[in-house]
Amino acid sequence: MSKKTTIYDVAKKANVAISTVSRVLNDSPYVSHETKTKVQKAIDELDFRPQVNARKLAKREPQMIAVAVPTFTTPFFNEVLKGVKDEIKDIDLDFIIYNTGSVNPEEQFKKFLERGIPDAILAFSIEIDDEIHRILKSFTSPVILIGANHSHYNYFYWDNYQGGYLAAEHFVKKGYKKIGMIRSHSKSQISDEREQGFRDALKKHNLEMDENYFVSGITTKHAGFSEEAGYEAIKIYRDREAIPEAIFCSNDAQAIGAIHALKEIGKRVPEDVAIMGYDNIKISRFLGLTTIDQKMYDVGIKAIKRLAELIKDPDQEPKQSIIKPILIERETA
Repeated sequence: MSKKTTIYDVAKKANVAISTVSRVLNDSPYVSHETKTKVQKAIDELDFRPQVNARKLAKREPQMIAVAVPTFTTPFFNEVLKGVKDEIKDIDLDFIIYNTGSVNPEEQFKKFLERGIPDAILAFSIEIDDEIHRILKSFTSPVILIGANHSHYNYFYWDNYQGGYLAAEHFVKKGYKKIGMIRSHSKSQISDEREQGFRDALKKHNLEMDENYFVSGITTKHAGFSEEAGYEAIKIYRDREAIPEAIFCSNDAQAIGAIHALKEIGKRVPEDVAIMGYDNIKISRFLGLTTIDQKMYDVGIKAIKRLAELIKDPDQEPKQSIIKPILIERETA
């Protein structure tokens, strides 16, 4: 039986990842005592005897990076992941993607950590509460946050407040008076900061903030950062008989849906309604979409470079980067 038993069988029986079994075999410090006990029990029950070459593979530490991301089907996260993929090929590491989902990703992230932590983690848009912080600090694996900030960790965080401020200020300078915003469906630190920056800029220029001009779509997919949500928001404006002269969308996907809906109801962009997105995804250039550039691809590359530094010197002080947004003016605004 021992000759037929594989590391995959052990991982399945212990309900852990294959990489976790490898680290247990090598007595790695990156696995909790509870997980080690569970894996060792599965090894004993299956009478598993690892091959010599498997042990050699296990000794290459670190060898596996986990990328925890709410979704990998949106252009924003795709751009960052492209940077991760292109840079990671230059270092001797593999990576797996763990989908935390866009609804309550923190709970899914906790469940992932409870199964045994990889050699290193890139965590996208995970707000680090006290419990997550406690779990992460119980391991010695390097952690880098992307799109979240915490004083104890390396992170890359976008200045969302400034991005929202830039958007409103651009509309004001163009002479628009009736200015609105399509918000995300779910509340989050990112969306709240963008909206606060947007509102503060309008207030600075003494423009009335009509709450009818601040809407969210109905579709909850991707927390409302979707084409459907942008499309629905325009129909809500129409039903309220309160379509703004200029609309700031929380991301480019919303803006694309909004433009389509405006055309359906006979409104021209930008002659009747100006539209601005956020992210500067690739297609926005071909649509002539005014937007806020976040340099997502570059952040993916920088995150892996930072991770390589941490692997070589895990005791160095956290480095924390704030990414400044840049307004890209095109035809839609």
